[in-house]
Amino acid sequence: MINNSSLVGYVHSTFKRTINIHCVEDGELYTIASRQIDNGPNTLVIHSDSLEELNIDLNDPVVVKNTELLISNKLTIPIDRTKLWESILPEFPTNAEKAKKNLMRMKEYIDFHGKAGGMKKNIAAQSLYGTEMSKMLEERTRLLLHELLKIRMANGLHHAVSLIGLGPGLTPSGDDFLVGLFTMMNVRESPLYSHQSFCTEVVEKAKTLTNEISYMALKKASVGKVRESIIQLVNSVFYGEERDLNPSLNKVLNIGSSSGTDIALGLVCGLEANLKIGGQL
Repeated sequence: MINNSSLVGYVHSTFKRTINIHCVEDGELYTIASRQIDNGPNTLVIHSDSLEELNIDLNDPVVVKNTELLISNKLTIPIDRTKLWESILPEFPTNAEKAKKNLMRMKEYIDFHGKAGGMKKNIAAQSLYGTEMSKMLEERTRLLLHELLKIRMANGLHHAVSLIGLGPGLTPSGDDFLVGLFTMMNVRESPLYSHQSFCTEVVEKAKTLTNEISYMALKKASVGKVRESIIQLVNSVFYGEERDLNPSLNKVLNIGSSSGTDIALGLVCGLEANLKIGGQL
């Protein structure tokens, strides 16, 4: 986008480790990220630990000049020495024995180390809101998995859409769960791969149901474009040993507050569905 001088827009939102830019040409969000963030779709990682001291403000203009990205007169980013990263998911294994073992390990690890409050029920929750939210998330994901296993995608669409915008956090838990599920549905050679259009159908209905940042994560995941840490975890689940799985899973669990746990549980759901539909579980 920068090479083509077509990344022009304005600052959409700012955080300690990220700055989101709204591109006027395609309407998508593009992210400038500190080096504490892993590679991801539409993301440019720069050599900075924190972006707060840059004093970037909302609606600051963003333009491209001579393959440099300029945010107002506050930040200039040359890209002549950047390394291109591509989001490519591994293929589904022909022998799923390792994936089956790692699925069980993953469930146990999330039970013990995952962050509660989203898809993972918070047993200590005292508020009626938290209790009811957990019930809704649990029930709707259960119904979604049931329909996926029956290959009733039209029914599943209804339950998937019911998850969008549901739950706490900047990226709601229901959205994060779907990011994980979409990831597994976009794995080549997997039993659900032929139904990947389901993901884009869900996203078509998501625009007005959640915030723009979460919507972009869903949109990218619907075509298999996700963060590097998620890809590493999928690779570890398919082909790694326990010593590979735990560090990869930890990286994902540490995303956001409960977002990483929600994403991981979406991956679990998608893997479970793929194995069962393929007659391997």
